[in-house]
Amino acid sequence: MKYAVLGTGTVGRTVADRLAELGHEVTVGTRDPGATLARTEPDGMGNPPYAAWAEEHPDVALATFAEAAAAADVVVHAGSGVAALDILAAAGADNLAGKVLVDISNPLDFSAGFPPTLFVKDTDSLGEQVQRAFPEARVVKTLNTLTAGLMVRPGSLPEASTVFVSGDDAEAKAVVTAMLTEFGHTDVIDLGDITTARGTEMLLPVWLRLMGSLGTATFNFKIVR
Repeated sequence: MKYAVLGTGTVGRTVADRLAELGHEVTVGTRDPGATLARTEPDGMGNPPYAAWAEEHPDVALATFAEAAAAADVVVHAGSGVAALDILAAAGADNLAGKVLVDISNPLDFSAGFPPTLFVKDTDSLGEQVQRAFPEARVVKTLNTLTAGLMVRPGSLPEASTVFVSGDDAEAKAVVTAMLTEFGHTDVIDLGDITTARGTEMLLPVWLRLMGSLGTATFNFKIVR
């Protein structure tokens, strides 16, 4: 499978690394590959410069958002929620049309500091906004309820936990569920259509406060039934 992972931060690097490890063809998308490779300072999350990471991951290509999306079977949006629509617009509606578009971002608003609020909630979701903006893409919301490392290696927790999928296209959700299973997820709950992304996005205020209380992001929800 050919994957485009849009975003060069922690989530993008983590997902790209794992997909490549699993034998997929992976291209990371960025706005300006030359500028991305030229940076010498850590990014805002303290990650080393992308060029240093790229040297350690020679099997992961780097291209513009549009080039990465055009060549992919599945596109993963791994950028920030506030930039989601801009990033996907740069990827190009034509390049996303008909493709599975995995959205793992959250509508976090840090304008008033930490913890952030949600810039969309209750009657809408970022997942729905993405689907409306790119109606020919097959959007699936998933992996937005856990930290990057656990997205791709859930087995690092001492017991199985739960991950969710939301989307209008059953075949697209099946493709994404297969990806999640490859990552090691054993409990994938299909919540329904893309409007159900409201629920998982609104888990973030609880998630953030759990992180503060536990002093770690290495945890996940488990639905016992």
